[in-house]
Amino acid sequence: MTETVIDYNEGKVLLIDKPLNWTSFDVVKKLKFALKVKKIGHAGTLDPLATGLLILCTGKMTKSIEKYQAQEKEYTGEFTLGYTTPSYDLETEPEFQAKTEHLTIEDLKEATSNFVGEINQTPPIFSAVKKDGKRAYSLAREGKEVKLNSRVVTISEFEIISFEENKAKFKVRCSKGTYIRSLAHDFGERLGVGAYLSALRRTKIGDFSVEDADNLNDFVKNNKVSTNDRP
Repeated sequence: MTETVIDYNEGKVLLIDKPLNWTSFDVVKKLKFALKVKKIGHAGTLDPLATGLLILCTGKMTKSIEKYQAQEKEYTGEFTLGYTTPSYDLETEPEFQAKTEHLTIEDLKEATSNFVGEINQTPPIFSAVKKDGKRAYSLAREGKEVKLNSRVVTISEFEIISFEENKAKFKVRCSKGTYIRSLAHDFGERLGVGAYLSALRRTKIGDFSVEDADNLNDFVKNNKVSTNDRP
C-alpha cells in the first residue's frame, strides 16, 4: 500500500483547534517545522487565552489568507460580571466593581440588543493595534496611557445562553475586527456592574467549523514530529 505524500508547499488549507495558552504564531512556527514548508500563515489571530478554530494556509494558498480573514466569525465563551480587568480578560488581575445578585438572565438578554448590528467599538489597550508605531499592548505593559480610536464592527448575533451566580455563557457571530474582550467590557458597563472575558472559543469562520479541525498534537504526531515543546 502506497502512503500518500502531501505537498504542503504546493498549497493547503489547514484547520487546527488552537490549544489554550498558545499564541497563534506558536502554532504557525510549530507547523512550519512539522510540515517543512517555506510559507505558512494564519487567517485571524486568537489570543493565547482563547481556544478554537485557527485556519492556516500553506504555500500558494497563503494568497487566500485575506479572503478567510474577512469571513464572519462565531464564538462561544463566558463573561464574569461584577469585576473588570485592564486587559478585559484574565491576562491581568480582576478588580471588584459591583454586586450582581439583582441581575436576571432576562436583564442580560435585554441588554444584548444594544450590541447587535453595526456598532462602534474601541479595541482593548492590551491588543496588537498599533499606536504611534508600537503595539498597544507593549505601551500598556510599560504602564503608559494608551488611547485608541473606535471602529465600526458588525455583530449579527449575540445570545446569552445561561447565567448562574455572576457567570454568563454566550454565543456571538461577528465581523472581522471585532474584539470579544471589548464586547465583554462594554456589556458589563451597560449592565452597570462591569465584566471581563473569562473564557473564549472560536467555533466557526465562514463555513469552516472547529468540529472539523485537527487537534494540534495529533496533527503533528501524524507528521512524525515531536510534540514535547513549543517551537
